[in-house]
Amino acid sequence: MKITKQLAILVIVASVAATSQGSAQGMGKMSRAQVQKAVAGWPRAARDAAMYMMNKYGGPSAMSADMIVWGKTGAWKRTIVYRVEHQHNFPGPHTDVMQQWIDYKAPPEMFDELAQYDGSVVLERTSGEISARCDKEGANFLALNLANEIVTGKRSVSDARKMYGAQIMAMKAHKPAPYTEKFLFAPAMGGTGDVDHPEM
Repeated sequence: MKITKQLAILVIVASVAATSQGSAQGMGKMSRAQVQKAVAGWPRAARDAAMYMMNKYGGPSAMSADMIVWGKTGAWKRTIVYRVEHQHNFPGPHTDVMQQWIDYKAPPEMFDELAQYDGSVVLERTSGEISARCDKEGANFLALNLANEIVTGKRSVSDARKMYGAQIMAMKAHKPAPYTEKFLFAPAMGGTGDVDHPEM
């Protein structure tokens, strides 16, 4: 039976979730040598992201030919580094290769604003998660810090986009860029899902 790529992703993510809860059998962290071998032929941005995660958080919980997955690391619920790059020109040209999640709940009416703000920020109402996908962890911190400020009414979409560009420029110049260093709000610890209601 042919397994689709999407199903393979779900299997890997489910395995990582089980590992983080201590219920997976025989799954251990991958070694540096395994990770280096796995990403040897990947584009540079993806290789750099994978080795950054390896250096900061240790070995991943699972990997396939197309992705490497970490379970809970620091403030993140999970992280996936993808082999396939997606071109993204906001705030400047780069490729998105690393997606990171936290638990988060926002009113449904804010979904449009977040989509206008950054197409690589994804709010998932049913699971109660929000993710950012960029090439660096600092950019993902930044993306979600500003997303939270939009949701809480502290910034407009246009103001958040300007702030995003300013913080990225500061980060690249090795100047203070607090939005890129950590979460400036307290991420939820579960309880953010919205199961909706039946219509049949």
